[in-house]
Amino acid sequence: MDILLYAVLLLVLATAAGFLGSLAGLGGGVVIVPILVILFRIPFVIAVGASAISVLATSTTAGAAYVHDHLTDVRIGMFLEIATVPGALAGAALTVYLSRLDLDPILLITLGVVLLATVPGSFLHRSEEVPEGVVPDRTSRWLHLAGTYFDRRLRRWVTYRAAKTRQALGVMFSAGLVAGMFGIGSGVLKVLALDRALRLPMKISTATSNFMIGVTAAAGASVLLTAGYINPVIVAPVALGTTAGSFLGSRILPGLSNRLIRDVFLVILVVLAIELILRGFGYA
Repeated sequence: MDILLYAVLLLVLATAAGFLGSLAGLGGGVVIVPILVILFRIPFVIAVGASAISVLATSTTAGAAYVHDHLTDVRIGMFLEIATVPGALAGAALTVYLSRLDLDPILLITLGVVLLATVPGSFLHRSEEVPEGVVPDRTSRWLHLAGTYFDRRLRRWVTYRAAKTRQALGVMFSAGLVAGMFGIGSGVLKVLALDRALRLPMKISTATSNFMIGVTAAAGASVLLTAGYINPVIVAPVALGTTAGSFLGSRILPGLSNRLIRDVFLVILVVLAIELILRGFGYA
């Protein structure tokens, strides 16, 4: 394939990935990895490296926009990063080790299973616009993990409080591990922790996830860069595309309903999980 056409295709697909990623709080990496592996036949670990950089681009663009719109809860995000960063470092090191043992199919299947495992719980709450009856725990009250935002869709101010902080920290460590292993920013598990464990509104979960994924991706990308798995030819168009797509998504999200955002999140998860599992078994 001509190098220019190759770069243009990567740019277009990365733009779509960045757009979807910023809407669902996934960072785009969860779309980028399957695209690079399935469509472009790029080795898994190289795809992970490119995805990690794309996640940084998405977080920088969408994360900044959501902070400006007062949707990102920086206090909650920084509190949860104490669990995700160590997990990301461990996950990236594990991926480098496993890739040298030629275990890429196992990694693909594992990622697919991880994505599918998050679907049932999220589906049960898909009709919930704003969480009700949330009781903050001791840590949440002590650290004042709560906030207020103006919901353009509902046309009113919404107050929220964080609930199960210990459970969220456990999920966040796993999120960091997955981020380091698969270069996806672990937005899937971050949104799961923010939405399901802390019981935050979906818009706050998405915006805060976009803010957090950059820190997690930076930790994992440093390990992959040292190991030589960051390919500039692939990374450049992917980073540019995800930046453009994530900016567009960040402008649209504030006016959407929380339910629609969750539906987008679920559709992306199911499609990509199935593709990854089939690829891992050699059927795609």
